[in-house]
Amino acid sequence: MSRLEDLEAFVHIAEAGSLTKAARRLNRTLQAVSRSLATLEEDVGVQLVHRSTRHSALSEAGETFFRRVKPALEQIGEARLEVADRRTAPSGTLRVGAPILFGPDFLVPVIAEYMRTYPQVEVDLQLTDSFVDLSGEGLDLVVRIADLPDSGLQGKRLGALRRVVFGAPAYFEQHGRPAHPSDLRQHACLVRIVDQRPGQWAFQIAGKRRTVGVRGPFRSNTMAAIYSAVSAGLGIGYSPMWQIRHLLDTGQVETILEDFEPEPVPIHALWQENRLPPAKVRAFVDCLGTRLRLDNV
Repeated sequence: MSRLEDLEAFVHIAEAGSLTKAARRLNRTLQAVSRSLATLEEDVGVQLVHRSTRHSALSEAGETFFRRVKPALEQIGEARLEVADRRTAPSGTLRVGAPILFGPDFLVPVIAEYMRTYPQVEVDLQLTDSFVDLSGEGLDLVVRIADLPDSGLQGKRLGALRRVVFGAPAYFEQHGRPAHPSDLRQHACLVRIVDQRPGQWAFQIAGKRRTVGVRGPFRSNTMAAIYSAVSAGLGIGYSPMWQIRHLLDTGQVETILEDFEPEPVPIHALWQENRLPPAKVRAFVDCLGTRLRLDNV
């Protein structure tokens, strides 16, 4: 069986194009690297590298072998780091980004438990509804509520959140209850003007995702103002369920059109695309997965 150091020598030769450069990168002698390559070729029974005085090039078999061996060595290296990293308790500063309304009610209790478990960690929580760049903002992890594009980030799905239509009982008593999403066009609908598509509300109609254009006499750039306006009977709102739970529990609003709710929006914890996040990030993601119960909330 080939030794790990022989495989490492081969990969460095392939990448450097030279035994001499590979020896320099590995901090080994040229003779040791040459011996590793010869041992490996004898083990696999085929020439992997064509050698010349100044240059080395992979053979056809060497190209195939390199494509298979390099990812395997990377996985072994990461496994070594992970084992070493797990011997060290999470420490340092964990920088987390999250939506403004979601952070205080959902994340802060989890952060409190996390910090009690790992007292060597400090947490910097940044709340914004913008999709910030992790590296640009110096964040270790973000929680995002959205259908995510292929961002290249690593992630863990934490659940999915309902979107509902709701209004105050007084509004429904005066104006009636819409029975179908298309009925909303005849009602005062309260729109957040900073949305990507203001006044376009998504529904599931006849098994397909459809949007219905709505409008009304009151608009705002914040959902907090929309919630107050709906509670005051100014019209109908559209929102994630978790954001209006307190209004539902106190009877200030009621949900309608439940049979037409769109697919729940997924919520993810995301971190940088390197495969092995630090211990402080892994521990926090584990804590989120254990504590948050967010399926169809």
